[in-house]
Amino acid sequence: MSSPQTFSGPHQHKRLSLKSNPGFLERLSETIGGTLVGVGLFFLSIHVLFTNEGRTLQTAYSLDEGLSLVVSLGPHPSLDLQNNNRLVHLSAKLYTPQPLHDPNYRVVVQAVKMKRQVEMYQWVEYQQSSDYKENGETKTETTYTYNTEWKSELVNSRHFDKEIGHQNPSAMAVETVTVVAPEVRIGPFVLSKGLVEQINNFQTLSLRELAAFNLDPFLTIHDDYFYHTQHPQRPEVGDVRVRFSFAGLSGELSHLGPAQTVSVVAMQRGEQLVPFNTKSGDKLELLHLEELSAEEVFAKEHQYNRMKTWGLRAAGWALMFISIQLTMRIIYTLVDWVPILGEMVSVGLKIFALCISCSLTLITIGTGWLFYRPLMAAALGALALLPVFFTRAGFAVKKNE
Repeated sequence: MSSPQTFSGPHQHKRLSLKSNPGFLERLSETIGGTLVGVGLFFLSIHVLFTNEGRTLQTAYSLDEGLSLVVSLGPHPSLDLQNNNRLVHLSAKLYTPQPLHDPNYRVVVQAVKMKRQVEMYQWVEYQQSSDYKENGETKTETTYTYNTEWKSELVNSRHFDKEIGHQNPSAMAVETVTVVAPEVRIGPFVLSKGLVEQINNFQTLSLRELAAFNLDPFLTIHDDYFYHTQHPQRPEVGDVRVRFSFAGLSGELSHLGPAQTVSVVAMQRGEQLVPFNTKSGDKLELLHLEELSAEEVFAKEHQYNRMKTWGLRAAGWALMFISIQLTMRIIYTLVDWVPILGEMVSVGLKIFALCISCSLTLITIGTGWLFYRPLMAAALGALALLPVFFTRAGFAVKKNE
């Protein structure tokens, strides 16, 4: 139940809610539910850690295979049909036959992608809660604060605790959209859809030169935004502003700079650059937004593979740590009614979860190595046993003497 509201200002109020402290059986029931979630997270962490080792190895093998097969087309790449169905590497400037344009705002950009980002000035609700116990009940005091901000997504004011005086429009007058050039070339070749998707170096489009043109009467340019209001520095709820950005500049427009140089590794099929299937089962379709040699491209991909490997290892460990904490939470529930004992058990369970999760993570990674790299695992095992072998051999010699 809730008590009457108390107001702290025109756009802030507080609400006090009361609820009885849950009984032992209720808390135990919630803990059992958490235990089941913990068991699920535990098996998920095992899956992430184990399969990550296989993925790492497969990617590394695929990259090594690609480097051994790739054909560099040189500084002036040309269409040579002898390279059909072969893995090729080239570095050149991007080119798109037609510019991208937005007729509503008279924006024209010679680029691979153009994004129209729309924001609306809206009310936003923030909550801050604090709990305290009193007379066997838990009291929650929640402070609701309302601010006006530019937001790229619609904020539904119907879900506000106090909608009166903080109502937002139900739709935006303009939609956010990203336009992609239908054909993107590098040298004599056409990039595949997968290669084009990797071009995401978006930069904000400067509107300085556009400010000199005649605009629609409801538009104003300020700080590289189109404002649907004549007073951009004093916006009202419901006002809209629009910003444009582009990725993969493909023309020699002076005010935007030179065309983007990219390095690509993919399979040549006629004038198309398409994915290359490796024997390891991966597809090579690589694009970097700079001029790189074939060796540098594959070196960077190996670096990304290592970073992804350690990232997934960390994620797997975190999942395992959380899962063990949730699984062991039932022990804390059984003793948390004793204040000092409950705190000691809580700290002990955290330490236990930390130690066990670290050990099981290492064991799972090691098992993955045994499964995916049996020869290397055997070699490391033999290397680890060498000190024991030499020690026992030394004892045997001394005994014979």
